[in-house]
Amino acid sequence: MRSPRVLVVEHHAECPPALLGEWLVEAGCELELCRPWSGDALPEAGAYDGVLVLGGEMGANDDDRHWWLPGVKELVRAAGEAGVPTLGICLGHQLMAVALGGRVERNPDGQTIGLQIVGWQEAASRDVLAGSLGATARGVHWNSDVVTELPPGAKVLARTEDGAPQVVRYAERAWGLQLHPEADEHVVAPWAEGDRADHLARGIDSEQVLAEIAAARDELAATWRPLARSFAAILLARASEVGVGG
Repeated sequence: MRSPRVLVVEHHAECPPALLGEWLVEAGCELELCRPWSGDALPEAGAYDGVLVLGGEMGANDDDRHWWLPGVKELVRAAGEAGVPTLGICLGHQLMAVALGGRVERNPDGQTIGLQIVGWQEAASRDVLAGSLGATARGVHWNSDVVTELPPGAKVLARTEDGAPQVVRYAERAWGLQLHPEADEHVVAPWAEGDRADHLARGIDSEQVLAEIAAARDELAATWRPLARSFAAILLARASEVGVGG
């Protein structure tokens, strides 16, 4: 059987697929990276077995500042209509929410950073993607915006401690994660540098946050590599069903 082809939409050079990309390749996927921030045109979702939409420093409502965001929202909608499995990470998750009729706003409690407990809900254990993960887990967060209103039909699989959607199943084959399964301390370091002034003003020790993420490297890999394997299995099933690109 051929390898599933995954379209990876990258919004910023400092937000790469990183570990998640490595794990998907390890699981047998072929990744095609699309960088609209550097001028790449967005392809059609139907030409792929899966879509991965990554994070970025912009907001899900910043269509007037980043020309490709409306196209990514249309891509997400088209993928859903075609049954193409889709996974959104942080900004990708928020773009999916807005594209499908939800709302994203600034978190009134401020930026969420560092390791956070994943607040799994009962429905997660029955989910084809999240069901592969353990009952308790931590994930890396680095976000100032949150989904404040879910689109119709969306199901929350995990919530943060303040109740914000953390993992969402938006459709039969579409999921969003507010956390960053792809990130380790090396990925996060530029983000921390960019937020250094704000963190100093708020009394946040960015170096300590990075050290905690580094210390949890093995734990995070053990937690989130199975997510990549489950998504790859869903893509393999999709490729077998429709023979996209074969």
